[in-house]
Amino acid sequence: MPMKSRIARIVGSTALSLLVLAQAGAAMAKEPADRTQAPEWRYYPKAPSAPKGAPNVLLIMTDDVGFGSASTFGGLIPTPTFDALAKRGLRYNEFHTTAMCSPTRAALLTGRNAHAVASGSITNVAIDEPGYTSVMPKSAATIARVLRDNGYDTAFFGKNHNTPVWETGPMGPFDRWPNGMGFDYFYGFNAAASDQFRPELIENRNAIEPPKDGDYIFDKDMTNHLVDWLRVKWSQKPDNPFFVYLSPGTMHSPHQAPAEWIARFKGRFDMGWDVMRQQIFDRQKQSGTIPANAVLTPRPDAVPAWDSLSPEAKRTYAHQMEVAAAQLAYFDDQLGRVIREIEANGQLDNTMIIYLQGDNGASMDSRRGAVQELQSLIGIEPTEAELIETSDQNGTPHSYSNYNAGWAWAQNAPFPWGKQIASHLGGLRDGLVISWPQRIKATGQVRSQFHHVIDIAPTIYEAAGVVPPAEVDGVQQQPIDGVSMVYSFGNATAPSTRRAQYFEMLGNRSYYKDGWLASTTPPRAPFDRSTTPLDPSTFKWELYNLTQDYSQSRDLAAQHPQKLAELQKDFEEAARRYQVNPIQADLIGRVGAGKRPSLVDGRNQFTYYPGPTRYPQGTFPALAMDWTMRAAITTASTNAKGPIVIIGDEAGGGGLIMQDGRPTYLYNPSGREAERVRLEGEPVSVGRHDVSISVTAAPKVGPRAATIAMIVDGKVVQSQDVAVYYPLRGSGVIGRYNVRTLLENMAEPAMSELAIDRVTFEKSAN
Repeated sequence: MPMKSRIARIVGSTALSLLVLAQAGAAMAKEPADRTQAPEWRYYPKAPSAPKGAPNVLLIMTDDVGFGSASTFGGLIPTPTFDALAKRGLRYNEFHTTAMCSPTRAALLTGRNAHAVASGSITNVAIDEPGYTSVMPKSAATIARVLRDNGYDTAFFGKNHNTPVWETGPMGPFDRWPNGMGFDYFYGFNAAASDQFRPELIENRNAIEPPKDGDYIFDKDMTNHLVDWLRVKWSQKPDNPFFVYLSPGTMHSPHQAPAEWIARFKGRFDMGWDVMRQQIFDRQKQSGTIPANAVLTPRPDAVPAWDSLSPEAKRTYAHQMEVAAAQLAYFDDQLGRVIREIEANGQLDNTMIIYLQGDNGASMDSRRGAVQELQSLIGIEPTEAELIETSDQNGTPHSYSNYNAGWAWAQNAPFPWGKQIASHLGGLRDGLVISWPQRIKATGQVRSQFHHVIDIAPTIYEAAGVVPPAEVDGVQQQPIDGVSMVYSFGNATAPSTRRAQYFEMLGNRSYYKDGWLASTTPPRAPFDRSTTPLDPSTFKWELYNLTQDYSQSRDLAAQHPQKLAELQKDFEEAARRYQVNPIQADLIGRVGAGKRPSLVDGRNQFTYYPGPTRYPQGTFPALAMDWTMRAAITTASTNAKGPIVIIGDEAGGGGLIMQDGRPTYLYNPSGREAERVRLEGEPVSVGRHDVSISVTAAPKVGPRAATIAMIVDGKVVQSQDVAVYYPLRGSGVIGRYNVRTLLENMAEPAMSELAIDRVTFEKSAN
């Protein structure tokens, strides 16, 4: 098309658009100011509308919080927002999860048992078995999808741990991301955990960066976005009810909180975990949270007595708990802002708030705790002396903190064990509060009906007057396994509509039926990182009568062998029905490569280009043994500087950067000085260069040893042997710095006089 014709067409199109807008404005000006009814369209698709009077739904679930953590259930951590919701609602003291993160979340969102929706374990240890792939089927639509199709506006804030790890990269696929699950809006992170000060954020399908603000913390930022979303929703669609799923990372490690909040708890836990557990138990009795005849179960042998510790160790461990308490208390404070916003808008009375305090019991994953907890994932356990030396770093922006397993055990009072242990109530039972002023009149009461996380979805559907569809997008929906809890709102003594439930997590398993619980005996503690698989068929079984023994304290297996055999048979039937088999007890063995689909496994060469993209762990090479990372760069001066490639962060990672014209490689696999390596070349001349980092096995040094070498333009300029080589972990970036720094206080100068053509990773032919 000739240029003159193209210009005329553009001008004509612009003029037409302006004319249409002007006429539309004039038409609006002529309409009566009091017009409230929209015209009845004949052909425009009709938007779905919610049932009349359907409530807003705010679904909240925290992470790794014990039954006895929050003050609402007798804990020593003040949670006034949670307390207030309980006073105008109901507390449920026999509510159960799956004992671990992803499975509980899948069951919560779908109303189906976790194994039935392929989520029998966390996504990070998925295996190629029907109940464990982590690929939630389209035959199990989520609450969000069902409610959205019934006129609700839906949003998700916080932690998403239900997307298969190989699908979390920048190319998706995105149908199992929150937007694909039925949430109109998502703001949070796609991972098991994230740093509170510098999280790897996702907004809908896009990786974004937290602001460089010294006062930034994720729980506040998340709350800001939730409040903003509500305000936009009310301005745009005031008549639609909302469904908001608020799922913070709190209290999963890393335990982090604003310094002033940590200071509030100084000295509060100096009495230690034994006394803390007793105090929680006493408060639970006094508040009517647990039955008067409940028994406090004893400390397991795996947890040391507080009195056996040195004064220095006591102070160190007490500070760990101060940080964790501050984290939960701070989130509760932020949640208060959300409740006040809903109240200020006049919508609190018809908002059903379902608040599950924990997706499993408090986490006993760390033996002693850690300042850099990810060390344990590569087999490095900090000594008590190291913990004492670095105690002041706990909870700071440069930490990845966790606490001693003793604190988790104390918070799971009065029950035995904790997270991962699906055979015992310390791993399964969490405090639940439901508040709905318009409907629940018996406020401030306790409900003791036995229920499970799969019962939340049916409860929401009944409350909203929504019938789950038989088909979604042409896919026949599998049966919902949960039952509604609405019947309990006005009846404290009504028999539970849930009479039976199976539990299984990494070999630990149990079966509940009509007050009886058959449980396997945990063969090792959750923090035991042994790599030898266990045979679940050899686990001993126990038996408890929970109607008389609320806290699972008296094993009756010897007295009632027939009852035990009955429940064991029931478990096997449930295992066949819900895809629980094959049952495996090999957490560490399931972490490695080759267990699940991957964008990196099986490839020998990768090429990446500079840009803003952040590649999550699992979608970026780890620079493993016998691999070479090669950067093609161009310098415009002998003082070139800037990042070339960075993998991971100060908790564990490595990076190739230019510092004053010198190529420099920083290897920081553990966050500890002991494992760090720094390789540095001479300043390079102006022009094109190839800078490589190679990792080569060094069997003469040791079975896991390697030589790390820097090669500039084909010449080895520096190398160093390491006795144990740890592949890099974390997200990868090219030509930019990562979200968290690679080393504490490391300078991060802007890219200057440096251009990156590409970065390749290649596996050695031998």
